[in-house]
Amino acid sequence: MLKLQFFGNSLLKIWLVPSLIQTKSVLIWFIFKWYDNMKLAITGPTSGIGAITFQELVPVCEKVYFLARNAEKANLEIKKLRPEYQEKVQFIPMDLADLETVKTASEKIQESTDSIDVLINNAGGIFSQYEKTKDGFELSFSANHLGHFLLTNLLLPQLLESANPKVINVSSEAHRAAKVHFDDLQFEKNNYSAFNAYANVKLFNILFSKSLKEKFGDQGLKSYALHPGVVKTNFGKEANGIFKLFWKLATPFMIDANQGARTSIFLAKTQLPDNQNGYYYKNSKPSVPSREARSQKYRDKLWEISLEHSTPWMS
Repeated sequence: MLKLQFFGNSLLKIWLVPSLIQTKSVLIWFIFKWYDNMKLAITGPTSGIGAITFQELVPVCEKVYFLARNAEKANLEIKKLRPEYQEKVQFIPMDLADLETVKTASEKIQESTDSIDVLINNAGGIFSQYEKTKDGFELSFSANHLGHFLLTNLLLPQLLESANPKVINVSSEAHRAAKVHFDDLQFEKNNYSAFNAYANVKLFNILFSKSLKEKFGDQGLKSYALHPGVVKTNFGKEANGIFKLFWKLATPFMIDANQGARTSIFLAKTQLPDNQNGYYYKNSKPSVPSREARSQKYRDKLWEISLEHSTPWMS
């Protein structure tokens, strides 16, 4: 039998009580620090798992920075909250495919607060057609990786001011299908494939998480990547070819957004052991990612390229 015992708002003690028929009584307990009154920044909370994550975390937040492209959708999502929770939320327009808006959004957050406790890089998508952003980057690369790389780096001063700073990157098991050509991340030499582009950036999410741990872990920063599950949302509507067929066939077996948001919520709320910093999570438990996702060479190369691409917006 499992008993949960709460201590105030911040501590949760879990007791495992043996069955009465056992001859020996064994008591096992764990203590987790439960994040409360945190300052949260989240990207892409207008729909899907991002919206559920946002809705579930607002009650335990002091302040939420709601980063999204569409003001109308943002306002609709915020209005679902109780009035006292709505007051906690600040909508800030931001488009991950337009790096100037990422810089502007970070500046607005910096004007509002000296610290951020949790940053959830949730937004993402798969794009059926090859497209370049106004900044000259392949759309999937910018919207799923580079925009978050820039945002995170710009908010590092605020994150490192927190007593328990945390960055959470929503990745995917699709990272296992990645075929990365570091000399052609923009698909200028090779034929564009929506699924390959998506698999690559989901790999980048994991590499980025590990790099953050390596570079800033000694300053207290925790960083995690996660697979939310195969979630039945509007995510696959832009897919084409084989991936579109897969999405259609897999739809009856997909989980809903509430289930898909569980690992994001768990990671945001829970203070995990230091030795799990940089880990990849699935079903709220550590999971071993692909060999490429564990590659130091890949991590270093991706950081170098991402920093070079984002430097014009860093100052």
